[in-house]
Amino acid sequence: MKYKQYVLVCSGTACESSKSKDLIDALYHEVLAADLGADIQIVKTGCFGFCEKGPIVKVLPEETFYVQVKPDDAAEIVQEHLVKGRPVTRLLYDPQQSKAHAKLEDIDFYQKQVRIVLRNCGVIDPDSIDEYIARDGYVALEKVLFEMTPEGVIDELRKSGLRGRGGAGFPTWRKWEFTRQVASDEKYVMCNADEGDPGAYMDRSTLEGDPHSILEAMMIAGYTCGSCKGIIYIRAEYPLAIERLNRAISQAKEYGLMGEKILGTDFCFDIEIRLGAGAFVCGEETALIASTEGGRGMPIPRPPFPAVKGLWDKPTVINNVETYASIPVILMKGGDWYAKIGTETSKGTKVFALTGKIKNSGLIEVPMGTTLRDIIFGIGGGIKDGKKFKAVQTGGPSGGLIPEQYLDTPIDYENLGKLGSIVGSGGMIVMDEDDCVVDVTKFYLDFSVDESCGKCAPCRIGGKTLLTLLDRVSKGTGTDADIASMKQLSTAMQRASLCGLGQTTPNPVLSIIRHFEDELNAHIKDRHCPAGKCSALVRYEIDEEACIGCTVCARKCPVNCIAGERKQPHVIDQERCVKCGACLEACKFNAVIKS
Repeated sequence: MKYKQYVLVCSGTACESSKSKDLIDALYHEVLAADLGADIQIVKTGCFGFCEKGPIVKVLPEETFYVQVKPDDAAEIVQEHLVKGRPVTRLLYDPQQSKAHAKLEDIDFYQKQVRIVLRNCGVIDPDSIDEYIARDGYVALEKVLFEMTPEGVIDELRKSGLRGRGGAGFPTWRKWEFTRQVASDEKYVMCNADEGDPGAYMDRSTLEGDPHSILEAMMIAGYTCGSCKGIIYIRAEYPLAIERLNRAISQAKEYGLMGEKILGTDFCFDIEIRLGAGAFVCGEETALIASTEGGRGMPIPRPPFPAVKGLWDKPTVINNVETYASIPVILMKGGDWYAKIGTETSKGTKVFALTGKIKNSGLIEVPMGTTLRDIIFGIGGGIKDGKKFKAVQTGGPSGGLIPEQYLDTPIDYENLGKLGSIVGSGGMIVMDEDDCVVDVTKFYLDFSVDESCGKCAPCRIGGKTLLTLLDRVSKGTGTDADIASMKQLSTAMQRASLCGLGQTTPNPVLSIIRHFEDELNAHIKDRHCPAGKCSALVRYEIDEEACIGCTVCARKCPVNCIAGERKQPHVIDQERCVKCGACLEACKFNAVIKS
């Protein structure tokens, strides 16, 4: 049935947490009340990416882009826009663009993006296989089965230059070729959806918004490598993604696109889902395999690599969600087309979760080679509240902190490596002048230490020792010798750790030693935290001239360390003060000074 207008509503996890389900129900109710049911189709979609402004509603064919829409706004959208044809100006991203209906391509957040992995997110109903097929879904699988040899598929991937997006950047074609060349009675294709970086949600959003693209790519991998069995390893904390994957698998089987004799050929392939318990280390291939087999998620030495000897000791192709999502498009449009995007050594696009002290946070997809400045100040809109940019960390807890002087660096595997950071799976956290690099690095180091499986001593002992040394710096008891020790220890961890977790854990530490020497010296030599984040180095005092003796600070203090008579200046007992900052937040007269 063809409708006159389509109302697309974001139904990713973030928007659902902001009542997009209630919004959809309200829109349905208002559309029926206005007797528009025959003309209007309401479509729940995956993530639009612009998470800062969700829930998002997009009306077609006008392409009107509404942001931060609430259930209570449904009646106005229906009556004003759908009935009278007038956009609801107050809900537009830019009210000044009301005449142009504020189309998506007019919004700065999207202008520099190239959406390949996210091509269907925010466009189709992820629960509808028909909508996926309408967007050329399963065309690549059909092409592969009827027009291409396995060698031809590998050759197209080689031409494309696609590298694994899980972090290491290993050429996808080479991994598939390794598995294809191994003689075995059974082989496996696995999808690594164990996304564990703090602040990262690239894979989750792709699975929630376009699950069929992953299924299609895994079946293509199975045909290419000689496998008939696929496994998606996904963390249990992603219930919506799991629900939509299960539904997509059922639909694909119903349509004859999965299971026995796919599309009437001799090719058979089935996919099952395995749930992970949320261990960060299970993002590493061999730990993921161990967990899938029912064991404890711990890495083992390589070689042999999983492509040769993996799940149940059989050859196993493992790629992450983002890598798989690119493959159907590459095979439809050709490897040469894809290779024109990106840089000489890093082809295609990369999805990033842009978060932190940024005006426009969200999920973005940009060509490799896009500069950090274009992302942070172009797409991201710059730093919140007029603050000054301090650093950006790429690659999650295993990445380094990159300072302002490198903002014009094109993003690719090699350039970020030279700066002491990594592309990783795609986390990108922006920091402003109020952030302390020591405090931030402690957070990431604490995360990595906590997530270590403990199997190898360099990671188990080295990570904890690094954290202890950095903790001393944050408390003002560190020395120059501690910096030297951290450098030496980091080098040992990089060389001797069993897996990527231990090898990359020192990255944040090494990056602040390299790029933020002045701030480290302030902590060590001046016993001072310039950003005021390291509580042991912070001091709260009361300005006698500004204090009116209202007693609010004393009443808010959790340890009763503030004394003074009413209407008389108060004093903080520095020996008892726990540096919580409650007094600073409570004072309305700017009498509490933080130094």
